[in-house]
Amino acid sequence: MTGLGASGRWLVLVLKLAAEPSRHRVAVWRELRKVGAVSLGQGIWAVPDVPVFADGVMRALALTEQAGGQAMTLDASGRGPQDAARLRELFTAARSADWTEFLADCGKFEDELAKEIRIAKFTLAELEEEEQSLERLRRWHRDLTARDVFGTPEAAEAGERLRQCTAACEDYAERVFAALHQTPEPGR
Repeated sequence: MTGLGASGRWLVLVLKLAAEPSRHRVAVWRELRKVGAVSLGQGIWAVPDVPVFADGVMRALALTEQAGGQAMTLDASGRGPQDAARLRELFTAARSADWTEFLADCGKFEDELAKEIRIAKFTLAELEEEEQSLERLRRWHRDLTARDVFGTPEAAEAGERLRQCTAACEDYAERVFAALHQTPEPGR
């Protein structure tokens, strides 16, 4: 168990918010999804009890309180090994889905670079846009890595794909700079 130690402890959040206005429920939901919490049912969420989740849990609890809702945080480990295993399976499945989405975005990034090379769009503005996209992928990778306390199988592939995206962007940057620094041929 990477990061959880032998205890296998979980935080279970039981949140009750008014149905209207929905923006409060959505804000709490977004914060819990952002931190990587797993929904166990309506208003019930779980995260491994490790420090990486503490700030996000505190923000979700504060949002609940600000909205006039009620929150209860429980320590849990499951009554038996099958319960603990089920919590871990749910959490790991959510992280696998996150990594799958990340890998798809890596593919989109590489496709976009290939298109720009194919049409010879070698401008500084386009390079800056692609570098911003790569930085977004890097931040996302860092966030997912921090949340992936059990080490899903997709994590290694995602690290390799990010390296490939970085190399592809470096190649594109070299092409942009080569195009911008070409000296015109005599007579042109």
